[in-house]
Amino acid sequence: MPEASQLLDRILVLEMVRVTEAAAIAASKLIGRGDEKAADAAAVEAMREAFNELAIDGTVVIGEGERDEAPMLYIGEKVGRAADGDPKVDIALDPLEGTTITAKAGADALAVLAIAEQGNLLNAPDVYMEKLAIGPGYPEGTIDLTRSPTENIEAIAKAKGVAPRDIIACVLDRPRHAALIAELRGLGCGIKLIPDGDVAGVIATTDEDTTIDVYMGQGGAPEGVLAAAALRCVGGQFNGRLVFRNDDEKARAAKWGVEDLDRIYTLEELAKGDVIFAATGVTDGSMLDGVKYLRKGCMTTESVAMRASSGTVRWVRGEHRCG
Repeated sequence: MPEASQLLDRILVLEMVRVTEAAAIAASKLIGRGDEKAADAAAVEAMREAFNELAIDGTVVIGEGERDEAPMLYIGEKVGRAADGDPKVDIALDPLEGTTITAKAGADALAVLAIAEQGNLLNAPDVYMEKLAIGPGYPEGTIDLTRSPTENIEAIAKAKGVAPRDIIACVLDRPRHAALIAELRGLGCGIKLIPDGDVAGVIATTDEDTTIDVYMGQGGAPEGVLAAAALRCVGGQFNGRLVFRNDDEKARAAKWGVEDLDRIYTLEELAKGDVIFAATGVTDGSMLDGVKYLRKGCMTTESVAMRASSGTVRWVRGEHRCG
């Protein structure tokens, strides 16, 4: 377990929840309205406003894109009041993880973020990442991206003391995963196909109530860092390898200092040191309830906050006045 940071005071744990709550509430007003861009924009604006009320000197290292692609919460943007003595932190964020889910009123849309001391979160380029993740309780080295999906399923099953057919995998429902899905079904595995939101998919491996044993497949690299930050807090194993489809994506990686294009990243290489992770449900999901509007003129939120140095997980239920 990492030592507690001298900069990341425990009060910041609940401050991060306030930030994700603000984004989730803003996005919730557009659930089921069919407008992904509007839902995302509302979450982004609310999260930025909430950050700028905090006594931090924050730098966005994973955000809404590069400066010329995003009006706010872009990579490199400074957030917080940034007075003398305020902690200098790097921030990875996704104000609305699951824009399509929100627009269609589906499950598991979240507002998520992670913070760490400067230099402790990987500046992941906006490319795909091949991901392999399991929750806590397995021997170190149980999973390995250099092995085939079949070999990894067999290793997980052996460590769990069950047959491969008893393993349940979570996979993004995408055409690029057709071969992976066929291989898993050939083993008799159960597969939970999700339409979006692979941060929630990775985190689901840490909760036995979800019945998900492993997350496999390609998703966004920035989301991989966020998911790794959550696993750092509660335990688990993660392998990630960047996937490049063309020379432009390789050049983008070089811009962010990625030299070894075939490198397999572990949890500690994606999110080092003391890390704080927070998430608030936008729509109902396997981990968190979504924002609920009550007849008595208020709304409720459900959030989770985690810290790597203590291994503490806090479940926070908030009640907020509407208007």
